[in-house]
Amino acid sequence: MSVDRRQLIVEAAAKSFSMFGYKATTMDGVARIASVGKGTIYTFFANKEELFQVIMKEMILEMKNVAESVIQPNHHFFDNLNAALERLLDFREQHELALKLLQEVREIGTPMAVEALEQLERAVISYISAQVGKAVERKEIKPCDPQMTAFVMLKLYMALAVDWKNMYGPISKQQLSEKLRFYLEIGLASDDAGAALAKS
Repeated sequence: MSVDRRQLIVEAAAKSFSMFGYKATTMDGVARIASVGKGTIYTFFANKEELFQVIMKEMILEMKNVAESVIQPNHHFFDNLNAALERLLDFREQHELALKLLQEVREIGTPMAVEALEQLERAVISYISAQVGKAVERKEIKPCDPQMTAFVMLKLYMALAVDWKNMYGPISKQQLSEKLRFYLEIGLASDDAGAALAKS
């Protein structure tokens, strides 16, 4: 049985990026982990950036599958939104490469690591945007700009799940779910103010 050298290289590179980060990963190091000559890598990939992008695409696909796994067609939009965001946050906090990229951005600010995290965020926003569009079509939520709405939803979730915890202490998953629905579904306006606004 022949060895799939390309896949071997991709797996070795993923291991190296996860262990050492983007900046400290070298083609020599990947070659050592994969037990191939450096020249073999260049028969498949032009440079480290190209190799890194292949791994990023795989991670984004993995993230999408993780989110899809909890979507229930018969559940309300906000229930599915919370479940998907919860799984995506768990994924980010457990995935070795995602963790290493976060660390690298904090400590060094490597441009490619920054770009990679932005790429992950754009992928999540794109996914939520598609779900928002479907919810609008089903009349579960009001007509809105799906991309902007997805951006706000993600930022609010991350602010409550990560930034709030860092500043004020942890928030339970149940509380997080309730707050997300409160701000996004119910809203801050009182019933009287909402009625007055509707008449104006």
